[in-house]
Amino acid sequence: MFEVKIETSFSAAHHLLNYKGNCENQHGHNWKVEVYVKGETLDKSNILVDFKVLKKEVNAIMDLLDHKDINEIEQFQNISPSSEIIAKFIYGEVKKVFPNVSKVSVWETQNSCASYFEE
Repeated sequence: MFEVKIETSFSAAHHLLNYKGNCENQHGHNWKVEVYVKGETLDKSNILVDFKVLKKEVNAIMDLLDHKDINEIEQFQNISPSSEIIAKFIYGEVKKVFPNVSKVSVWETQNSCASYFEE
C-alpha cells in the first residue's frame, strides 16, 4: 500500500455553537490542512497521485473557505464548524475527485489538529 500527503492552508473565521467558552465568540485561525491519498497501484511513472494535480484540486477547495466566515458558508449553516467538521467537509470534497482519499487533518494551531477518515 502506498500513501501520499500534501499540505496546504487557509485563513478563516468561525465560532462554535452550543459551546460555553471563548470559542463561542467569533475568532480566526490560520488552518494547516493535510490531505492523504492511498492506493496499491502506481501509474507507469510509478506515481500514485501526481502531487501537482492533487494540490490544484485541494487548493480549489481551500478557495471555498479562505478568508470567509465559515459559519456563513452554506454547507455549515446551523452546525458548529469545529475542526472535526471542517476536516469531514474537506474530505468529502476531495473524495469527489480522488475516491482513494484516506484522511484529512485540519490544524487550528501548531499543537492541535482534528482528522477525518472512513473505515
